[in-house]
Amino acid sequence: MKYQEFYNKSIQYPEQFWSEQAKQLDWFDTPNNILSKDKYNYDQWFEDGKLNLSYLCIDKHINDGYGNQNAVIYDSPVTNVKQHITFNQLHHEVSKLAGGLQSLGLQKGDTCIIYMPMIPQALYAMLACARIGVIHSVVFGGFAPHELAIRIDDCKPKAIITASNGIEIERIIPYKPFVDQAIDKAKNKPEHVIVFDRELGVEIPKKNYDVDYATLVEKSPSIEAISIESTHPSYILYTSGTTGTPKGIIRDTGGYATALKFSMKYIYGLDEGDVFWAASDVGWVVGHSYIVYGPLLNRNTTILFEGKPIRTPDASTFWRVISEHQVKVMFTAPTAIRAIKKEDPDGELLKQFDLSCLKYQFLAGERCDVATLNWTEEKLNVPVIDHWWQTESGWPMIANMVGVALQDVKPGSASFPVCGYDIQILNEEGEEVEDSVEGYVAVKLPLPPGTLSNLWGNPERFKSGYLDRFPGYYFSGDGGYKDEDGYVFITGRVDDIINVAGHRLSTAEMEEIVASHESVAECAVFGVHCDIKGQKPLGLVVLKFGEASEENQIQKEIVQDVRHEIGAVASFRDVLIVNRLPKTRSGKILRKLLRNIADEQQYNIPSTIDDVKIIDEIKIVYQTHKIGIHK
Repeated sequence: MKYQEFYNKSIQYPEQFWSEQAKQLDWFDTPNNILSKDKYNYDQWFEDGKLNLSYLCIDKHINDGYGNQNAVIYDSPVTNVKQHITFNQLHHEVSKLAGGLQSLGLQKGDTCIIYMPMIPQALYAMLACARIGVIHSVVFGGFAPHELAIRIDDCKPKAIITASNGIEIERIIPYKPFVDQAIDKAKNKPEHVIVFDRELGVEIPKKNYDVDYATLVEKSPSIEAISIESTHPSYILYTSGTTGTPKGIIRDTGGYATALKFSMKYIYGLDEGDVFWAASDVGWVVGHSYIVYGPLLNRNTTILFEGKPIRTPDASTFWRVISEHQVKVMFTAPTAIRAIKKEDPDGELLKQFDLSCLKYQFLAGERCDVATLNWTEEKLNVPVIDHWWQTESGWPMIANMVGVALQDVKPGSASFPVCGYDIQILNEEGEEVEDSVEGYVAVKLPLPPGTLSNLWGNPERFKSGYLDRFPGYYFSGDGGYKDEDGYVFITGRVDDIINVAGHRLSTAEMEEIVASHESVAECAVFGVHCDIKGQKPLGLVVLKFGEASEENQIQKEIVQDVRHEIGAVASFRDVLIVNRLPKTRSGKILRKLLRNIADEQQYNIPSTIDDVKIIDEIKIVYQTHKIGIHK
């Protein structure tokens, strides 16, 4: 099959193309109305179809005779636990938890927050919600109580499912205490908190709303999967917004299942029964699509990994997991590879493992630099595929579709648009630009199945954030260009969202926290280059008069404030004290200029700057603190 023919068909005849792909699923009611409009005049897929994600991920394979195949391999180097979970065992755990949720009064259309470490119960919780039509919202365990409280107030869950604790290198993450703090902060109070005790000797604070997970599952009946409309929300997943308020991306059910099934075969090149590993977290979109739903839909064995690329116990961990569990295709963020490369630059630790099972290594979550791509290719001796997508899309938008035909790799490019995505590069006026000219990355409507269907409780923000900028297009928020061969290059965000180790975070939100410190007169927070994480936040602070003597203490307090409000995930460690910030005469802080100076990139000083001498002052501060990629 030729990529271009296949792709063109998806753009020219989208209804016919996706109708064919939908036939790969076991629907309860087969859809006839393939593409229609919702009440907001936005496209939706398979409106009259009915199905169930949990059924497709579990029951179908048991019915087909694969109940004893491994569905999940849980590998936790931080606890020295490995567990092989068959589809039969998965069915037992999920269907009984679904029964437990039902007994607590949760029903189709209710919401439930899942705040869990990377343990099997996190998957059980997601699939149990899907089984009875409860809309789940998984919140990344690295987020602090404040961030969790914001999400509680936005989606108003009837219940929260959590664990006693998480485990990281040399520290315990107190999940249950964080949940209690978040509920104290939140205006909306969930009725139940279902707590899975990991039995690691960690004390669990008891509250009246607590329900013991193990007892609930043990006493509850096994529940069959209910029939759910294709357009019913499967989950809400929050992503950083430029206002500092998270946006709740809504994912449908039927379009999502269709897209994921398609992607496993045609993007990742997997056959049913193969082992697939996405080294991410269930709190992120990669975890939803490619730890849980995508692999299980396609009857792939999925790896659930509780650990880090390094120090669990060393930089050989990824290679050990691939070799031991016979992983055919692996997917991680470039930051993980950079961390491994830093610890083991010559790949010596890799040589002790037989990696002949590995066919493709995929990278995504942030821009992949050429050096990382080349190093990975050289050490693994397999095609290394950089691909690009977003929380909003739910599955890849630009990729080398290896299941169709492997194309030549161009370092720096994620290759070509995926079927269904009519990606165009537009100028300010919404017109297509010429080859190699940078512009705004947009997708001509309709988007393919599986992409966001709206924002939770905020259709106006959905419209203004994604659709109004270029009428007839979805605006990705990224800049980029296409070369003369049609390869797409993504150059980065055009707003204040930065990408720290694959995690999208708002610098506006961080800046708000920094500005709230009593000693801060004004500040700027922006992303700068980081060799390991891709980007990291940097804060420049102007102190109020008379506060200079306490500089070190103030810096420490500011860092602690951001960690407390957002969490360790922000990687906010660098605060520099400056006498003033460069501004335009109208008072706008020149953050892009500050970033370019820090990254040692070429920059133009705008003619509107209020005082050009400040640039030299900033340079001296940067040099003193060794800010800059070459230092």
